[in-house]
Order: sequence, then structure tokens, then C-alpha cells
Amino acid sequence: MSRPVATRLLPLVLLGLAPVAVFAGMVAADRVFGAPGRGLGYVVRLELRPPGREIGLPPVEGPLDAGRPLVVLDAGHGGHDPGSSAPGTHGGAIKEKAVTLALAEALRDRLLKQGGIRVALTRREDRFLLLSERAAIARRLKADLFISIHADSAADPAASGATIYTLSDRGSSEAAARLAIKENRADSVNGVALGDKTDAVSAILVDLSQRETEARSLQFARLVLREGTSMLRFRERGIQSAAFAVLKSADLPSVLFEAGYLSNPGEAAQLASAEGRDAFAAVTARAISIFFARSIDPGAPAATSLRSAPPAAW
Repeated sequence: MSRPVATRLLPLVLLGLAPVAVFAGMVAADRVFGAPGRGLGYVVRLELRPPGREIGLPPVEGPLDAGRPLVVLDAGHGGHDPGSSAPGTHGGAIKEKAVTLALAEALRDRLLKQGGIRVALTRREDRFLLLSERAAIARRLKADLFISIHADSAADPAASGATIYTLSDRGSSEAAARLAIKENRADSVNGVALGDKTDAVSAILVDLSQRETEARSLQFARLVLREGTSMLRFRERGIQSAAFAVLKSADLPSVLFEAGYLSNPGEAAQLASAEGRDAFAAVTARAISIFFARSIDPGAPAATSLRSAPPAAW
């Protein structure tokens, strides 16, 4: 006996409906888990600049005299990159991007109050910058000193102390080689145009410039360590070096200043406090003033008149 027509067609109908059911399940899952704020919230949207467009330059504050030295302060991280974080004392979290911006602002304010030095911040708000853009801002502004400010983190909550870094020898040679072979021969180092130079001459000029820049970066780092002895705790009493991307400028003295450890609860609270910001700003501003005073007159003393009564040590 033959089966009813409906019975014979049922498997075919189910087979045809299977893809529809799968598609409907995918749409439902996307609506539940894909939308920001619901489910797993895995959708991340990043604002990217059009290719080839340079970022706008920040304002330069301080004396109107363009002959005055210019310091560019770089608050690390920002935007969708929060950096390290630590629990706050009143709930919430202490984020590195907020700490570094507050430290940069405190140092800027101290320098402007002190007078005689121009200052620019790579970012003045919670925004994301590429590492290459940070150093490029300083070079385009023709800065005399670049300071990238960060806060450290470690698995050991007892780790503490500030650290100041300069560019390592390996990072220096890599940076010099890249700059020497750039296709844009109109680039310059320390005011010397490379456009009409051979590759060999360009490499020599870049190497010489890099050596001078390394020496001046080390000079400033030593001043920070010396001036901060009674006011800040340092993890190491010596200067550290690493191939940080933001330090790879052949003609711009640069340091990366890890102000302390957010993974240390006590130090995180100190970094986020007005007292901690004041101590950081006082030490670094004093080192900056002495650095430029010696640049003008290499035989000048340590300018004790720049010293003020130090706040309590961290």
C-alpha cells in the first residue's frame, strides 16, 4: 500500500526548512550576543584616520618667544587603550590613561608657572594616539625635549618605584638605519637636510646625530634621578634602556618615565593623588630647568635657586 502524499512530502519540506532555521538562529544569536551592551558584547568599533592624513598639532603654551626651549609631554595610552589599571579607593578603577594625563597636566602647569619654557601635550583629553604619532608630534613641533609618561604594572603587588628609560643601543641603531634609508630624502636631522646626500653620508650624519641625542637623553635622565632623590622612590638607582618606539627619534632627546606601579595599591593611590602629582611635577620640572640651563651654558652650576622646599617623600 502506498503512503499518503503528505507523509511522502514531509521529509522534503523539513529538508528545505533546515537552512532557514539555521539562518534564523544565526540572526537571533547575533542580536543577543553581538550588540554592544548585550550578551558578550564582542563588537569593538575603532575610529581610524584616513590613510596619509597627519594628525593635527596641539597648541604650544608658554612664552611667545619661539627661541625658548620647547618640551613635549606625552601622556601614555588613551581612548580605547586604557593601559594598566588598579582598584580605586572609592570604587571604580584607577586607569593608567587617566593617571598619565593628570601627571602631564601637573608638570605642564608647574613649567608654565615657573616660566621660560614652552610646553605642548600630545593629548589633552581621553583620545587614542598611535605610538608613531606621539614622537612625530614632537618632531613636527621641533621640540627640544620629549617626555613620555607612563605607570608600570607587575604581577608582584609589592613592586614599587619609578623608572626612567632611554633608548637602548639596539633601538638606536635600528632607528638610525630606518631614517637613513627613508625614501623621502627631504627629511633632515638636526637641521641638516639629507635630500642631497648619498646613503653612506646620510647614515653617518644620522649616526652622529643619534649619538648626540643619546648623550643628551642620558644627561636629562640623570638629572631626574638626582633631583628626585629626596622626593620620589625609584625602583632602580640607575638609568634603564629599552627599544621603546616613542623614543626612536634621531635628533630629539627623549625619555620614558614610568612614574610608579599601579599594581601596588599604595603607589596607585599616591599616583592618583594631588600630592603624588605635585611631587612628580616638582622633580621633573626642576630637572628640565637645569637641563636647559646647562644647554645654554654647559659650565653653569646646578641652579640651586630652582629648588623649592620638597614635599614629603613618597
